[in-house]
Amino acid sequence: MDIVYFDLETKRTFNDVGGHAHIAAMGMSLGVTFSTADNAYEIFTEQRVGDLVGRLQRADLVVGFNTVHFDYEVLMGYVAIDLAHALVSLDILVEAERALGHRVKLEDVAQGSLGVGKIADGLDAIRWYREGRFLEIAEYCCYDVKVTRLVHEYGLANGCLHYFDRLNRRQEIPVNWKK
Repeated sequence: MDIVYFDLETKRTFNDVGGHAHIAAMGMSLGVTFSTADNAYEIFTEQRVGDLVGRLQRADLVVGFNTVHFDYEVLMGYVAIDLAHALVSLDILVEAERALGHRVKLEDVAQGSLGVGKIADGLDAIRWYREGRFLEIAEYCCYDVKVTRLVHEYGLANGCLHYFDRLNRRQEIPVNWKK
């Protein structure tokens, strides 16, 4: 089974494009995948967005964090495919929100489950894009894909994830992901 872990970074903020209703206008600066079949990362520039979508389509399962309502929406600014319905996906944020009734951050889930956090955030990536610092974007995006993979594997192995809530208490998120 080829599980492809996926994340992308954008060129623009929500404010730049007029809000959440215009996610497709945010543009992709870089996208990153990790394939379990290839045991390798692949970095996609905006010029290779078609290759990225093709890679996602060939996956048996695409795993990400906020992919359905964000990353796929950004990609649909480039392609005429309803990715949320065309791909077999596991969006960890969607699963967590379904279990908890509210959203959580990848940072909080990574800290609670793995004891590690992210190395930057999306606004840093947008600033780096504007400064032409693509290596920093690639490193950050690859790291987020790795964290997403480790969080997914933790959930598979333990039947739950953990996160830190607003009061910094470690909480549990039950998950039922079969291998």
